[in-house]
Amino acid sequence: MKDMIMEFLQDPEQWLPLAIEYGTALALAIVIFYIGRMVVGRVVSVCNRVMLSRGTDETLVNFVCSILRWVGLLFVTIAALSRLGVDTSSLVALLGAAGLAIGLSLQSSLGNFAAGVMLIIFKPFKKGDFVEAAGTMGVVDTIGIFTTTMTTPDNKEIIVPNGGIIGGNITNFSAKDTRRVDMVFGISYGDNLHDAKTILEDIIKSDSRVLAEPAPVITVGELADSSVNFLVRPWVNAADYWAVLWETTEAVKLRFDEAGISIPFPQMELHMQRPEETHAAE
Repeated sequence: MKDMIMEFLQDPEQWLPLAIEYGTALALAIVIFYIGRMVVGRVVSVCNRVMLSRGTDETLVNFVCSILRWVGLLFVTIAALSRLGVDTSSLVALLGAAGLAIGLSLQSSLGNFAAGVMLIIFKPFKKGDFVEAAGTMGVVDTIGIFTTTMTTPDNKEIIVPNGGIIGGNITNFSAKDTRRVDMVFGISYGDNLHDAKTILEDIIKSDSRVLAEPAPVITVGELADSSVNFLVRPWVNAADYWAVLWETTEAVKLRFDEAGISIPFPQMELHMQRPEETHAAE
């Protein structure tokens, strides 16, 4: 074996054509790899600038550009190996099978990823908005590719999968500058209807946070079983919603107490018979 190798090396007519052939193939493979890598870098850079210029979220831009870069380098590597004479068909089939297996095992994660892309593109809410989504209510801190982080009103951090958000209703309380405060106040049937309405109008009119337009609504909304219910619906700036709701409720109770207007509440009457009355009835 050693003699055969030495004889082969001593005869340039045998190894020189092979060296030229494989050397040329190796040089071309290197050229393909480096030029391909430069082209991929340029394409990624152009895509990055285009998406940023159109206002695409930076998180999505970075993720898409990263995927594009790795996919491009994979194709460049396969092209270089093919130029070296390597059978890349089996390699492509192996990569396809691996991709399918990974996709099936990460099915839920891929669903969250797709939902994250939709959230970033369509922007139903943004950082700092107060929203209710996927059974969670809070202020949006971060919108990631797979999850969204919220802070609840009692200062708890909740991480919500994006798939759960896209799959349900999304209520964005911060989307509009103004909100309507819907309140219901009941009075007894024996109380003076006009006096109660005057008190409610005075409370709403004296609150500087209530907007003149749209005009607040104060009207009788229902004749219930045990009360006459007033609908009180003023419009306020979104930031004043909770303060107006709570303070108006307190003011109505205090003013009704001063005017002697009662707010009905559920009551139960219990009738008991004495033992002798029971025997007499029998």
